[in-house]
Amino acid sequence: MQRLSPQDSSFLHLEDGVSHMHIGSVAILEGPSPGYEAVARMVSAHLPSIPRYRQRVHFVPVALGRPVWVDDPHFNLGYHLRRTALPPPGGDEELRNLVGRVMSQQLDRGKPLWEAWIVEGLSEGRWGFITKIHHCMVDGVSGAELMAVVFDSERDPEVPAPDEWQPERQPPGAELAIKALAQRAVSPYEQLRAARSAVRSPGRLARTAAETARGLWTMSGLVSPPPSSSLNGPIGPHRRWVWARSQLSDVKHIRGALGGTVNDVVLTAIAGGFRALLARRAESTQRDVRTLVPVSVRASDEHGQYNNRVSAIFANLPVGIEDPVERLAAMRAQMEHLKHSGEAVAGDVLVGLSGFAPAMLLSLGLRAATRMPQRSVNTVTTNVPGPQRPLYAAGRRMLECFPYVPIGGHVRIGVAIFSYNGGLTFGVTGDYDEASDIDVLAEGIEESMRALMAAADREGRAGAPGAPARNGAPPRVRSGHAQNGDLRTQ
Repeated sequence: MQRLSPQDSSFLHLEDGVSHMHIGSVAILEGPSPGYEAVARMVSAHLPSIPRYRQRVHFVPVALGRPVWVDDPHFNLGYHLRRTALPPPGGDEELRNLVGRVMSQQLDRGKPLWEAWIVEGLSEGRWGFITKIHHCMVDGVSGAELMAVVFDSERDPEVPAPDEWQPERQPPGAELAIKALAQRAVSPYEQLRAARSAVRSPGRLARTAAETARGLWTMSGLVSPPPSSSLNGPIGPHRRWVWARSQLSDVKHIRGALGGTVNDVVLTAIAGGFRALLARRAESTQRDVRTLVPVSVRASDEHGQYNNRVSAIFANLPVGIEDPVERLAAMRAQMEHLKHSGEAVAGDVLVGLSGFAPAMLLSLGLRAATRMPQRSVNTVTTNVPGPQRPLYAAGRRMLECFPYVPIGGHVRIGVAIFSYNGGLTFGVTGDYDEASDIDVLAEGIEESMRALMAAADREGRAGAPGAPARNGAPPRVRSGHAQNGDLRTQ
């Protein structure tokens, strides 16, 4: 039995009838489909490596303490691993429609908080694999690691013998309440012990304090909301989902020719997408679009721990700059400043302090507290580096993978970026009723990337007289759209 961290608990408390806090991915695999039993054997073989997949959330009576993870005595893989098929012609549009519907449904809190869908009937002999996991189980970075754990790293791996898993005893409510009260009583001692440990490392303590102070000063600017627009407002329970494609090599080529980081280039392209969307909506583009950017603060020795270790920074996407090279320069300067502002450290410290609050007050307070930040941002942008090697599912190679990010509060659109085996994909989530045109955003991202590639090629020709361009043609990318349905420094 393990108690949820304050941050993991917050993702449960933030969820309501319209804000569903699950992340996900959509993998496209080579065909033919291996069938349900073969995929079930693969998932079963990996379950011992991800014990959280057989645990459910158990709430403490009258919210005396944070919820705990307990083994599900009725765990049934058949409930979580599901099978469906697309209607003809089984193209991209049909797949994205399905994803929108699947992601619109809230996960059952009485069971382990994940689902996976085998999707058959894709065109060109392909098949799909949709994953859906609650954010309280794992943040985006660990989500990428979990994908590598669930899938195989080779086409024909050695299949281990079935494990003899037996669920642990289910603690009664009275026991949980007593333990929560006991932990509350000793928590001041634990905090004092942590403080004493920090004093033994005064240099580290001073650096953290200074970074936190700088970060709080930077975050104080969020009190004033950005200009109003159709990007914000009430949302419903249903989702639309679209995608865009690029190549990691193209992004690195742009970075090499024009400067900045991979993330600077990606955010610049997204800014171009929002510029196109606002223009299509006949709204002013002479503005910034403020985005919340999750940042992994997991230490190097914390990898392999499937919990949330994320903070956030707040960046302004310079949609008002038409020229893509100038837009990249502005994005680069801003991210360089934010990197040294301590904003992510301050956010992490504030989340940690929430552990002092009684869980009942935390539950009520988080709903009210998050309304201010969500009215102070226009969108969410999360970038997760994935495995740069081929992965396999029941002997079939994964061709590409698209991410899904949830939206909530008054944020109507969110963008997730995922890299896998040289590919770079964008998943755009929108409210079904208020963001029916997010395909314009996806197409704008790809168009912005093409413009940056053209500028990078021109820069390459100018820097090496007589040398041929790296690639005279724009990158081959395709957009997609459908309906219903941590940014790390590189």
